[in-house]
Amino acid sequence: MNQIINMVIRMVMRRLVNMGINKGIDVAAKRGKAGKDLTPEQRQAAGQQTKRAKQAVRMSRRIGRF
Repeated sequence: MNQIINMVIRMVMRRLVNMGINKGIDVAAKRGKAGKDLTPEQRQAAGQQTKRAKQAVRMSRRIGRF
């Protein structure tokens, strides 16, 4: 029974941590500005920065497994 509870807690925590990381990456890419305050060029640059940051997070997780 304890193993099932631990498994559920791990799943929930993993989702919460991933959501927090993604929110932080999005805020950092936008530099704290609201989406409607950005120009189209800034919005595109923020999207590219977000993509690169998420790739870096994935790579660091892969490296951390070893």
